[in-house]
This record gives sequence, C-alpha cells and structure tokens, in this order.
Amino acid sequence: MSTVPQPLSRGLIVFMALACGLSVANLYYGQPLAGPISQALGMSKAATGLVVTLTQAGYGLGLAFVVPLGDLVENRRLIVVTALCGAVALGLAAISPSAGLFLAASLLVGLGSVAAQMLVPVAAHFAPPEARGRVVGDVMSGLIAGILLSRPASSLIADHFGWRAVFFASAVVMLILSAAIARILPKRQPESDHTYPQLIASMGALLVETPILRRRAFYQGCMFGAFSLFWTTAPLLLSGPVYRLSQTQIALFALAGATGALIAPVAGRMADRGWTRPATGAAFVAAALCFVLCWFGRGGGLGLWALVGAGLLLDLGVQTCQVLGQREIYSLAAHARSRLNGLYVALFFIGGAIGSGVGGAVYAWAGWAGAVALGLVFCALAFGMYATEFMGARRMATEAV
Repeated sequence: MSTVPQPLSRGLIVFMALACGLSVANLYYGQPLAGPISQALGMSKAATGLVVTLTQAGYGLGLAFVVPLGDLVENRRLIVVTALCGAVALGLAAISPSAGLFLAASLLVGLGSVAAQMLVPVAAHFAPPEARGRVVGDVMSGLIAGILLSRPASSLIADHFGWRAVFFASAVVMLILSAAIARILPKRQPESDHTYPQLIASMGALLVETPILRRRAFYQGCMFGAFSLFWTTAPLLLSGPVYRLSQTQIALFALAGATGALIAPVAGRMADRGWTRPATGAAFVAAALCFVLCWFGRGGGLGLWALVGAGLLLDLGVQTCQVLGQREIYSLAAHARSRLNGLYVALFFIGGAIGSGVGGAVYAWAGWAGAVALGLVFCALAFGMYATEFMGARRMATEAV
C-alpha cells in the first residue's frame, strides 16, 4: 500500500534539502578539476573531457533507469542503496591509479548522484497539495545550492589538499548521509502493479500523453542550456588576458552566483498562489537580461561587476523556472511522480549538455561575443515556446465567442 501523505516538519524539509545538495554536488566536483586529474592519470588532451562526460552519462542513465524505481519499490531503501553506491564510486575515484579505473568510477559517481532526484518526489508526496510548491521549492533550494557550490568547493579543496582529497571527503560525507537517511527519512511504499520492464516501457507513453511535461522540459532545457553555456565560458573569460583571475578568485565569483538558490522557495510559493505563468515569463526575462549584462562584461574594469550581476540573474531565472516546472509536473499523477521527474530532468539535461558542449567551441571560434549571442538564442527559443501559451488561450477564447 502507498504511504499516506503526512505533514513534513521543518527539520525534515531542511534535512532533505541538505541531502539533495550533498548528493547532486558529486556530479560537479570533477568539472573544474578535469585538467589536474587528466595530467595526474596520464590522459591525453582529447580524453580530458571524459572526466565530465562520463559522470554526466552515468547521471543520465540513472535518471532513465534508476529514478523510475521510485514508483515501484520502497523509496527510503532505494535512496540509501543509491547513495551508498555513490559513496563506493567516489572512494574508488579517490584511489584510482589509472585513467581507465577513474573513468569507470566517474560513470558510477554520476549514477549514484541521482539519489537527489529521488528525494524531491518523496518531498512532493508527503506535502499537502496547497503547500506542495513551497515544500518542493525548499528542498530544491538545497539541490540548487549543491550544484552552485560544488565547483568552487572542489577548486578550493584541491588547491590546498589535491584533487583526490575532494573525492575522498565526498565519499565519507555520502557514507554518513546514507546512515542519516536510513534513520531520519520516512518510509514510502508506492502502490504499483508494474514489473520493472513495464515501468520503463511506460515512460514513453507518459512523454507522449503529457504535453505539460514536454513544454516544461523544453523551457528548462533552454534555460539549463544558457546556464551551462555561461558557467562553461565565463571561467575562460575570467582566467584569460582580460581579467587574469586565479582559480580561487574564479571560485569566489561562482560563490556570488550561488545566492540564486535563495529564489527556489519563493518560486514554489508563487506556484502555490497560481502565478506560474507570469513567474515563468519573469524567469525568461531575467535570463535574457543576464546576457545583456554579459556584453558589458567583456572589457574588464567594472565589467567584472556586470558579470557578477549576470550570473546572479541567470541563476535566479533558471532556478525559478525549474521549481515552477516541477511543481506543475508533481501535480499531475502521484503514482508516476518518479518517472515524470526522471523524464523531466533527463530531457532538460540534454539542453545543458548542448550548452556546455557547444559553448566552448563557440567561445574558441567567436570569443565572448559569440557566447553572449548563443545565450540570447537559448532565451529566444524559450520565449518562442512561451508565446504559444497565450496563442492557445486566445484561440480558446475566440472559439468560445
């Protein structure tokens, strides 16, 4: 039988937010360390990108094949096992003597990081409908903070203790977190008569039959593409001849943008009040303004403050859009929340992969101006889809007359 929804205490919400942040951070620790890791393990320059790519690939596999299990098996046990697998993978990465073993561990680290995406649907399940947006926003603030703080944290730790210390410390943290989840998180047994193959096969039907899922995934794909583009190319600009910032200074720059995580609870409350559509438009405006500010950041001097403001605006917009999307999706079908969440995150993650992958190439070819232009293209695509919401409403009104 499915566990009956129950009110979540403030302490439990904070714990779930912390658990989400610590889990998802493992996905990003290696990004600023790809160079030192590849040098230490004797990787070629061409293979350096695999440090990030394989972690992301593991995360994608987890979203598609592990997160949906949240609609089938007891959730607390599933989350604990996934987090423990992540801890083992992180420990393996910390002691890897060769590139092959480290890359295999990276794939498993990504797979274990999906524990974060199992916790958010659990929070939505236990939250009452009238407060679901607030609860999801509060928990998402932890996840978002984990994403934004992981890169500067790994850079600072690696600067003082080496890159292996980053993975070793995270492995210990995940072991402690697994024990805490087993003790603190309520049990939730979903009600389902699916087999695992049927569960996976049903995801295709969910995608086809759920237009709001496709729309919100497209919105967030555009926003996450812009986000990944910015955080891939901005460090290149900041470390280049214009600003000449050190890795520690770049880490501090990233910390300034991390304040965007504070918007997540506010976005959840706006969704609970029925303000999803205007808040979504405001999120797109914030992202577009980010890249307008980016243009003024190309020349040094006060341009650095323009870039700080741009990063803050972009993080505000991206996190607002994500929380609004998850609030809408979690309102659709309680029995399929884990599958819907896995699909949603997997789909918009494609946009992020495009942003980071294409962003570096565009920066190398057309410089900062090219990166800014590409960011505005992502925003334009989101606005174009957003406009169809009003076209549909206008058409319905005309037909009613």
